[in-house]
Amino acid sequence: MSTSRIHLHASDVQGLSLLTIEGVTGTAALVEQLHYAIARVSGPTLPARDGRMRGISGMVYRSIHGISRLVGHSIDFGFRQIVPRLPSAASTPQRDRFLAIVNGVLGDHLEAEDNPLALPMQIRHRGRALANDFRLWPSELSAPCRKRVVFIHGLCMTDHDWAELASKVEQVDDATPVQLFYNSGRSIARNGQELANLLETLVGSRPEASEELVLIGHSMGGLLARSAVHHGLLAGQVWTDRLSRLITLGSPHHGAPLERIGYQVDRALALTPFSRPFTRLGRIRSDGILDLRDGRLFESTLPDEQPAASVDTDALLPPQVRIYAIAGTLADKARGLKSATLGDGLVTVDSALGQRLPDHQRPPHQRQKVMTQTGHLGLLSHPGVGRQIIEWLQDD
Repeated sequence: MSTSRIHLHASDVQGLSLLTIEGVTGTAALVEQLHYAIARVSGPTLPARDGRMRGISGMVYRSIHGISRLVGHSIDFGFRQIVPRLPSAASTPQRDRFLAIVNGVLGDHLEAEDNPLALPMQIRHRGRALANDFRLWPSELSAPCRKRVVFIHGLCMTDHDWAELASKVEQVDDATPVQLFYNSGRSIARNGQELANLLETLVGSRPEASEELVLIGHSMGGLLARSAVHHGLLAGQVWTDRLSRLITLGSPHHGAPLERIGYQVDRALALTPFSRPFTRLGRIRSDGILDLRDGRLFESTLPDEQPAASVDTDALLPPQVRIYAIAGTLADKARGLKSATLGDGLVTVDSALGQRLPDHQRPPHQRQKVMTQTGHLGLLSHPGVGRQIIEWLQDD
């Protein structure tokens, strides 16, 4: 993509430069590990026991690492002097989508390295960030309403993906929709806790209000919503008393098969010394992606090899909350082998409907809906999904 098409800011270029330097050093480390594995078997001189090459080869690798770090520090220093002096510019949908993808894949790393590309969590409306205080919102949004609806996007997606559904909800009497934009590469638990605190700040900014709160999440967004509710209840936060409905669309409540396949590929690569260095590539996947393997909602103390789904069956939900779930399937009927194994292409029907969740977390049959001949992303534009959400919002 050219910078003119995605409208990069100077801080974005700074972040991309840092990622490029890290990519060079990471590639050099992978090659050195592969070189080391081969040398242990066929080299005339045994390499060092610490996995690093010695002699001329070792000197070359150390030079690459040293020069890369020097260049990286120099670039970062220069940008840190320039970026604060530049005028701030509004983001664009193209830039938001670019950042969403980068954050979805590398978001936890970006945050840990204080990379400017790391996205902050924010409530938005039509692509514009809103303050964490109801009283500072535009009058058409801050005015009292019956239902305040928060849409939560999925992995590598943005608040713009809700535009069609949000416009339909705006037509519902006394309903005000807003969208969450966040770093989907962070762990679901960390994002859930931050969302819980953000909602508590919003509700606390106008404690006299009596609006119902509705959370609607697509894919990872549904897991994030459940995690936020769990953390909110643990902390005794007031906003959980306002929550009336929780609606999920294609959310992998029991995990996503594709991530499980990726995990098994990583384990297979680790079996031989020649393929083991390539596991570094698999570890690039963010914490958010890894959490999708088992639908993990909060931090687990279990070993990484042990599925975490058993941990999250104790997730808390307020008794007054009505739970709804929409699933998609590429098949022409809701049940069958294709729906059970392929589902919407990323999430199976049973996982999207939370069929194996405890009774207090599983939506009853009358609050479930399966959209046939619909893919995972197609749920966001399916006319039947919009009609069903509006019906559920009006279900009193």
